[in-house]
Amino acid sequence: MTIYRRWGELAALLADVSLARLRPDSDPADLGSLRADLLAWAEQYLDEMNSEPGRNMMRDFIASGCSFQCATVLRGQLQTILERARGRGESTPDADHLLNLIVAPVVYRILFAESAPSVEQMHTLVDLSLKP
Repeated sequence: MTIYRRWGELAALLADVSLARLRPDSDPADLGSLRADLLAWAEQYLDEMNSEPGRNMMRDFIASGCSFQCATVLRGQLQTILERARGRGESTPDADHLLNLIVAPVVYRILFAESAPSVEQMHTLVDLSLKP
C-alpha cells in the first residue's frame, strides 16, 4: 500500500527506478575536443539504450509519462560536455540542439524502427549536430 501512495502506479515506480539507473556516476569523458567528447558519449548512450535493460528503461519512461525527467538527465550530461568545450574556446551548439539531432533519432530507431543506428550512423549524427 505504501508504494502506491508514493508512486500511484507501477509505471511511475518503474520510471523512478529507471531514472536512478540513468543518472551517471561520473561526468562524461573529457577527450580534449567537443567532437571527441560527443562521439564517446553518443557511442556509450547507443550501447546502453540498445541493450535489453536500456530498451525497458525507455519503455518505463514512456509508460509513466515522466520522460521529461530522462531528458533533464541527458541535457545535464550534454551541458557538461558543452561547458568544457566552451572552456577550451570551442564554438558549441546548445544542449537541446544535441538532444534533437543525436538523442531523438536514437530513441526513435531503438523503439520503433527495424534496427538501432550503427556506430557509423551515430558519428554522422554527431557531425551533423556540429555543423553551423
